[in-house]
Amino acid sequence: MTQYESGTSAQARRFRLGLIINPFAGMGGPAGLKGSDGSDIVAQAQALGQTPRAPDRALRCLQPLAALPIDLYTIGGAMGEAIARAAGFAPVVVQAASEPSTAEDTRRAAKALKQQQVDLILFVGGDGTARDIYAALGDSQPVLGLPSGVKMHSSVYAIVPEAATEIVRAMVAGRLVALDLGEVRDIDEDAFRAGRVQSRYYGELQVPAEPRYIQAVKQGGVESEPLVLDDIAADIREAMEPDTLYIFAPGSTTFAVTEAMGLDATLLGVDVVQNESLVAKDVDAVSLEQRLAAHRGKVVLVVTAIGGQGHVFGRGNQQLSPAVLKRIGRDNIWIIATKTKLEALQGRPLLLDTNDPILDREWAGHIRVITGYRDAVLYPLGMAL
Repeated sequence: MTQYESGTSAQARRFRLGLIINPFAGMGGPAGLKGSDGSDIVAQAQALGQTPRAPDRALRCLQPLAALPIDLYTIGGAMGEAIARAAGFAPVVVQAASEPSTAEDTRRAAKALKQQQVDLILFVGGDGTARDIYAALGDSQPVLGLPSGVKMHSSVYAIVPEAATEIVRAMVAGRLVALDLGEVRDIDEDAFRAGRVQSRYYGELQVPAEPRYIQAVKQGGVESEPLVLDDIAADIREAMEPDTLYIFAPGSTTFAVTEAMGLDATLLGVDVVQNESLVAKDVDAVSLEQRLAAHRGKVVLVVTAIGGQGHVFGRGNQQLSPAVLKRIGRDNIWIIATKTKLEALQGRPLLLDTNDPILDREWAGHIRVITGYRDAVLYPLGMAL
């Protein structure tokens, strides 16, 4: 099982947890105010003797995690720092918060934590907080809601604070953690106070959940490789966007995708696809760098891991030079692998060996791995030593 400690190795990289607390979330519930949105509602709740409940719920989640190898990044004051210290952490404060904090503080905080390359953002609040997180991040960052609000229509929360603890614990331990897209919904509080429930869909957040290893394509507990590869290929094709440049790295898993697209691609080379057409075949590092320099739009790399070893970069795909990888960016790396391949690693991380130690350190951390059709897990990605 992977251990995360400070240092340069994959096994040594500590888990990075982001924390955002909406200190006023849920105050209007006990006061019968049907929500907590707006400074006027918070003031009414305070006038009725209500005190914040979010800090205590955050503390319930965080205290059992303080002894684990976690680096906690958060916001100043009541938006995270105070409770993080009370739970036993020595947090890194990335941003100050206004007093009292606002929805804009939450949005700014989410963006600031993503820039710190945290593995997971834990946010404490209700549907209004989830809306602010979505407005800032979309579905680009794994997050987990710790329920503390009045309105809980969104499916992005742990069921109780202790459930959030267990999910984080599993991620720190390196176990496979499935990624679901959870709906962000909120209701019109004014309508709710008038007796009408008007729920509105705002989007989806990327939310980790308990691992679900057994897929519908499995039979007798054994994953059917051809069927899973077909599912992965279908997921990739559905996600491809016009005019984006897609680079397919070597490997039988990536080859299965290009084969499903009817392309005359290579099994052991690097191929370039645009608008579902093969535009360059078996390219080398120099020509690939030149092509990317000339392309002004988005670039996505589809890559797999070597079975048994777990190498994602640096084994059989040296055409993907550090310059190429930096041009693409970590957020545009699509790693594809069957769950059988991941489970064969027995908790060891996927490996980086890009020939640029600084890049390897920057890219280490949990990353999304596509394992089927609309199915993905978070898995550790780190350095070989």
